[in-house]
Amino acid sequence: MINREEAFTLLKKYLRDDKLIKHSLAVESIMRVMGRKLGQDEELWGITGLLHDLDYEYTQREPEKHASVSAQMLIGLLPDDAVNAIKAHNYMHTDYIPTTSLDKLLIASDAVSGLIVAAALVMPSKKLVEVRPETLKNKFNDTSFAKGCSRSRIELCLDVGMEVEEFLFISLKALKHIADTLGF
Repeated sequence: MINREEAFTLLKKYLRDDKLIKHSLAVESIMRVMGRKLGQDEELWGITGLLHDLDYEYTQREPEKHASVSAQMLIGLLPDDAVNAIKAHNYMHTDYIPTTSLDKLLIASDAVSGLIVAAALVMPSKKLVEVRPETLKNKFNDTSFAKGCSRSRIELCLDVGMEVEEFLFISLKALKHIADTLGF
């Protein structure tokens, strides 16, 4: 398995958009915490989160290829369960149905990162530090807020025995931990 430094170098080779890189870092941070919480390999979970959108700039006009291209690139670099989780995060097009905790929490982490960023951007300071757990819970429940953020994807956390509120709060804390890196 490649290490974190090698994974980040690979990410920067294929993603040029700073927002996509920051999104990948956000998902990595959440996945590390989730891996640790579930007693899993947090390095593997983090790297899976970091590389989940590796092909995005190349497949954004062909969403049916997204994640499949990444998976092909990562065979031999990541264990099969990580490659499968990356395919599972675009299961609508890859036909790889999410079944494992890694699969489901990658999907949920990908979605919740967007909700948290949207919540931060509507704060007066536009900073994560200002987002309180109660605010995030309210934003989650307000389906008119961040309409593009799939609540059902976030709710996949329920399949691994984690309540939505707990998942939201843990994810928020994970992103606050790297707020300086994310730039807000």
